[in-house]
Amino acid sequence: YSIYLAGLVFKWLKKKGGLEAMEKLNRAKAEKLYAYIDNSGFYANPVEVESRSLMNVPFTLNNSDLDKAFLQGAEEKGLLNLKGHRSVGGMRASIYNAVSMVAIDALLDYMKEFAAANA
Repeated sequence: YSIYLAGLVFKWLKKKGGLEAMEKLNRAKAEKLYAYIDNSGFYANPVEVESRSLMNVPFTLNNSDLDKAFLQGAEEKGLLNLKGHRSVGGMRASIYNAVSMVAIDALLDYMKEFAAANA
């Protein structure tokens, strides 16, 4: 069964343009999200630039009292599983291969909306 599933993933990757295309897309998604976080003045990323992940983007709100409201609003918009790791807190956007740029844009739209309403 696992070989069958791996085969499906490999076919999907090939259909998307192969590993090079996926790396380019994943870098673009991460760069777009990190750029907004770093320049927002409302959100922050606690990870050094050289050590940042392309797949898991942690971030915090400047006011942690707003975390619960942020997560609730995100869930209402269909943006799920953004709660950060229990030992670190904050938020974490997992932007694995299957996450599209459209999904990144939806998250950014919500983040901008939330920041404007809570600044």
